[in-house]
Amino acid sequence: SLHDALPILSLPEDALNNDLTKVKSRTLEINRQAARFYYDVLIKESFGEKGRRYFEQRQLSQNTIKKYGLGYAPDDWFRLSNHLKSAGFSDEELITANLCGRGKNGGLYDLFRDRAIFPIIDLRGNVIAFGGRIIDGEGPKYLNSSDTPVFKKSRNLFSLNFAKKTDSRRLILAEGYMDVISINQAGFENVVATLGTALTHEQARMMGQYADEIVIAYDSDGAGQAATHKAINLLSEIGVNTRIIKMEGAKDPDEYIKKFGALRFKQLLDNSDGAINFELSKCRNGIDIETDIGKIEYLKRCVNVLSDITSPIEREVYISKLASEQKILKETLIQQVNGIIKKRQNGDRKKEWIEIRTFSKQMRTTPEASKNPREYKAEMGVIVYLNNHPDSLEYIASKVAPEDFTTDFNRKVYVKMQEGMKKSEEFDIMS
Repeated sequence: SLHDALPILSLPEDALNNDLTKVKSRTLEINRQAARFYYDVLIKESFGEKGRRYFEQRQLSQNTIKKYGLGYAPDDWFRLSNHLKSAGFSDEELITANLCGRGKNGGLYDLFRDRAIFPIIDLRGNVIAFGGRIIDGEGPKYLNSSDTPVFKKSRNLFSLNFAKKTDSRRLILAEGYMDVISINQAGFENVVATLGTALTHEQARMMGQYADEIVIAYDSDGAGQAATHKAINLLSEIGVNTRIIKMEGAKDPDEYIKKFGALRFKQLLDNSDGAINFELSKCRNGIDIETDIGKIEYLKRCVNVLSDITSPIEREVYISKLASEQKILKETLIQQVNGIIKKRQNGDRKKEWIEIRTFSKQMRTTPEASKNPREYKAEMGVIVYLNNHPDSLEYIASKVAPEDFTTDFNRKVYVKMQEGMKKSEEFDIMS
């Protein structure tokens, strides 16, 4: 909690920064050597044969394997940890890097075993984490690195290091590592994926920095469609044009490219539907809109979709289109949509005030807070909003200066947040 972290704030900042810089530097070096180890096992070692067969079956070329630094984690509990310890890294450093765990007997064991390895590389070319895909047997299909001093999975995208180099202002958002690599190998560098999680606000904002248009190429199964719906809502909030690929005859982009080729996939990209039309068409699923009951259910679903559109102009265009198509008054639809939007806004406000109260309890209480309760509450609102919306730092700083704060403690927190966020987008006052 913030309260627990407060004593740290009083330590010399240089000492803290030096310690953190050292931990990050060592973690990055561990990751670099681990990536080299996994790659060498795949390319050179007899016990890497299983990995070689897997990537061969997935029809990946040697150039693609080298480009992505793909590897294989051998079916061994200690081979990586022994290799890295012999290179001079401590047990604690290997655990911090999330490459090893500690067993009941106190010894280390490798977390990635008998898996195809996908290194996660940041925009500076550093290996910051790993994804491991099971080849056969039992266990989760994918094992992904947990957050470490150099990695936050909610704030990184797989293959963005390649996608950012393209001239295109379009990004393809795929569901997993193999889809991305297959699409990239087919000649489309501008493709990325999330890292074992649903798309987050931070990732959506990051994509908005590199693209004016996002084409979502998620799997055609139920889970893929649900993820598509969430991604559409997040991407619409950041104001990028979003379109959807409709794949027929294949469950995912990897399979589609293997069956139909790169040219057909390009045609899919160029002819993909707008996200809102895609969502509205789904509202018809399982409904007979020729019946009164069916039509009412269809319109209810459409109203929910329309209320997710953040742009008022765009929302009105689709409302007009639906009203004309279903021969109902446009004003009726507007009233229904605005009702849902207002209800959500009220819910968001309530949630935000609950968050502010929770945050306040974690903060150190001061005599100033009881003397100036209204000012204290307003200051907490600014702090919570900034913590939840780090991309608003510049705007908030232009409107609210530290000297505007009445309570000394909140002023110090506000200054510390500004300093931390300017240095790193991963700064979080709550952690």
